[in-house]
Amino acid sequence: MDTCITTSNLSAKSRVWLEEIAPYNVHNFSLADKSALMVVDMQRFFLDPKSPTYTVGGIAILENVKILIDAFRAREKPVIYTCHVHNPNHSDAGIMQWWWEGMCCEGTEEALIHQAISPMPNEKVIYKHRYSAFYNTDLETVLRVMKIEDLVISGVMTNMCCESTTRDAYYRDFRVHFLADATGTVTEAMHRASLLNLSFGFARVTTTEQIISELQECR
Repeated sequence: MDTCITTSNLSAKSRVWLEEIAPYNVHNFSLADKSALMVVDMQRFFLDPKSPTYTVGGIAILENVKILIDAFRAREKPVIYTCHVHNPNHSDAGIMQWWWEGMCCEGTEEALIHQAISPMPNEKVIYKHRYSAFYNTDLETVLRVMKIEDLVISGVMTNMCCESTTRDAYYRDFRVHFLADATGTVTEAMHRASLLNLSFGFARVTTTEQIISELQECR
């Protein structure tokens, strides 16, 4: 397990990552008025150090994710959560059942979103069974009804559910702002690889501070 990413060094490391990908991170569009924040899989299953799928990067980004949630709520813009869950009888598990150690089962304590960033009663929660939040869910319908143009991606894991959701959003013509300092995974190498790949072909990679600044300019 890579434990080198912490809350205290996240900002400095993010600057290094952005410098590394700068030659490819050239689509510098600003946040549109019709934007939504996605909080991907910030569940106890991934954030508990005792879990077989503990994601150290998730703890490091928790504070930034909370800042983003508060900012989007203050501007009355949508915050959409996802939860990766499976039926306790594993009827929807398929390949996931033997690919990974442990399953996050619906209705359990570990399936809950971290208490520091719990959804409000009126906020949408997408329950998914595969990496992408678009796969066999109503996410696209919800976004089209709200006339969303831009998605801001935060959460875990950078290289799994966050990246898969970003790619699927791009295929559906949504503009994606992918947060270097508000997505996390289990190793720095995996995180950096995703930032490079996504900046090259699928998203604008940016920071929490930049999104907050642009949010102030939105209606």
